[in-house]
Amino acid sequence: MSASPSSIFVSRIKGLPVLDASGDQVGKVRDVVVQSRTNARPPRVKGFVVELLRLRRVFLPMERVHSIDAQQVIISGVVNTVAFQRRETEALVFEDLFDKKVNRAGAPASTIFDVAIEQTRTRGSWEVGEVALREVTSRSPFSRGHVVVVDWDEVPDFFNDSGQGTDQVLAQLSEMKPADVARELHEMSPERRAEVVEALDDELLAEALEELPEAEQVRVIQALDTERAADILEEMDPDDAADLIAELAPELAETLLERMEPEEAEDVRLLLNYDAATAGGLMTPEPVVLGPDATVADCLALLRNEEVTPALAALAFLCRPPLDTPTGRYLGAVHIQRLLREPPSVLAAGLVDSTIAPLHPHHDVAQVSRYFATYDLVCAPVVNDAGLLVGAVTVDDVLDHILPADWRGIQLAQGVSDG
Repeated sequence: MSASPSSIFVSRIKGLPVLDASGDQVGKVRDVVVQSRTNARPPRVKGFVVELLRLRRVFLPMERVHSIDAQQVIISGVVNTVAFQRRETEALVFEDLFDKKVNRAGAPASTIFDVAIEQTRTRGSWEVGEVALREVTSRSPFSRGHVVVVDWDEVPDFFNDSGQGTDQVLAQLSEMKPADVARELHEMSPERRAEVVEALDDELLAEALEELPEAEQVRVIQALDTERAADILEEMDPDDAADLIAELAPELAETLLERMEPEEAEDVRLLLNYDAATAGGLMTPEPVVLGPDATVADCLALLRNEEVTPALAALAFLCRPPLDTPTGRYLGAVHIQRLLREPPSVLAAGLVDSTIAPLHPHHDVAQVSRYFATYDLVCAPVVNDAGLLVGAVTVDDVLDHILPADWRGIQLAQGVSDG
C-alpha cells in the first residue's frame, strides 16, 4: 500500500517525536485533526494533537509544521499549551475514522484502514487525499482482508456526525476570536450555519461578519429578518457596515438604513457619499476626539476604552466643539506614547504632533498607502476643506483595499487566523 509521492499515510505519523527548531523534543503526535468543507472540497488538515512530555494533549496547527519525515516532525514557533478541544466539523483520524465501517456501492464491505494527507501548493496547508480501505471478510470483521486505496470522496459519509447541538457550538464560538468564528461559519453546512447565525449574539456575529468575504456577508445579511439585520449592522464598525450595505440591492440597503438607529445610520450614510477606495470611504467616523482643554488623563481615559481598537487608540484628536464628526476646527493629534510619558494634569494641546499632515477625504487608496508608509503611522486624521475632522483611517482599513479582492476567502481556506 502506498500513497502518491506527495502524500503521507497518517499511521506513519502517530507516535513520531515533535522537535522544535533547536532539536529539542516537545512531545509526540497522538492524532491528526481534519475538518470537513463545503463545495465538495477535500477535508482540510487543521493540525496535530500533540501529547507534551508531561502527558497534556494540545493542538498544533499545520502552519507550525516545518517538515515531516519517517523519524520526526519539526515545528517552528511556540506550542500553545492550552488543552486540545475538538470543534464543530472536526474529526480525529485515529479516534473517529480508523475502523469505521464503509459501504461503497458495488464494493465489498470495508473499514477505514488508513488516511493519506498531502500538502497543497500553499505553504502550511494540507488536505486529505486518499483513504485506505480494508475489506471485511466473512470469517471475522477483524480478519486481514484485501486493502485498496481510493480517493477520499469515494468514501460515503467520510465524517462521523460530531453530535454537537447548537448550544454546544455556541459555547465554543463564544470563546473564539472573531476571525476563528468566521472560519467556523465558513466551513459549516448551510443548514448548521443558519441555525448558529440565528442564535449567535449580535455583537459576536457582527465581528465575525467583518472577517468574512463580502459575498458571504451579503448572504448572511440577506437571510436575516430586517430588524435583526439592522441590529447587526449597528454593531459593525461604520466603515465595514458601509462596505456591506454598498453590496446590497438599493431597496434592501435603504430599508436597512431606515431601520437602524438614526445616529448609526447617519455615520454609514456619510461614508456612502465617498468612493470606497478613498480616505473618506476607508475611514471610521468614530475616532477618539477631545476638546482643546483636555488633559493627558482625559485622553488616556478615552483611549483605554475596550471598544476602541488598538489602531484607533494610537492617536487622540483635538478639535473645537462639536466633538462628534464632523467636528469643529481640527487642532491636531497626540500620540498615545507621548501621553503615557507625561503627567496626568498636563494639557494635551501642548503635546500635539505638528508633523502629522491630515488626509483629505478624496485622497485615493494609493495616496493613503504612501502616506502611511511615509509617516510610519497606524492611524491618521481625515480633514475636509473646511478644516473639520470627519474621521480617521487606520492601517488595517488600507490593507483591506490593497490586498487581493478575495483575500479573506483565501485566508479562511488556508486556516490563517489573527492570533
